[in-house]
Amino acid sequence: MDSQPSCVVVTGFGPFRQHLVNSSWEAVKELSNLGLGNDTVVQLRTLELPVDYREAKRRVTRIWEDHQPQLVVHVGMDTSAKAIILEQSGKNQGYREADIRGFRPEGGVCLPGGPDMLESGVCMKAVCKHVAVEDVEVIFSRDAGRYVCDYTYYLSLHHGKGCAALIHVPPLSRGLQASLLGRALQVIIQEMLEEVGKPECKAR
Repeated sequence: MDSQPSCVVVTGFGPFRQHLVNSSWEAVKELSNLGLGNDTVVQLRTLELPVDYREAKRRVTRIWEDHQPQLVVHVGMDTSAKAIILEQSGKNQGYREADIRGFRPEGGVCLPGGPDMLESGVCMKAVCKHVAVEDVEVIFSRDAGRYVCDYTYYLSLHHGKGCAALIHVPPLSRGLQASLLGRALQVIIQEMLEEVGKPECKAR
């Protein structure tokens, strides 16, 4: 048995464009205060990532090397979303939009020579079925949008052999406070840990 306790790393993103407050990081900070619940022995570690392709790539690599987590959950903000979106897959190509430093990946590619798509070992449809979050819908998606969130997700799926997840959250509003999103993340990640412990993920 490994004497190191297993850990989950959860990341949110910093400001970008006109969005000076990124709901993803606000939600992750709330989760950090809440923890993953008393019935889990998994350690929670949280980290803010900049909306910067190169820096996100560097930090994702370090997360997997340094922490060897059971699961990495990236949380991003979808500015047009009204629901919490669980993303099943990350894409390798199509990254044409500049990050906060004006940088675009060469050829719009995340990992040269990598597969076009990588799937999470967490079945997001199953997670959607099993979670109920008060006051906000949780839905499933196969298209994470080709920006720094999806880029980060693809890299994490590559390093973690599928044991990664991406959750998109809506912007904060009067009816959707960071505290509610933090509680939602707690419930969703608990369910993801149930899924990631199943043989399908371990076999990857």
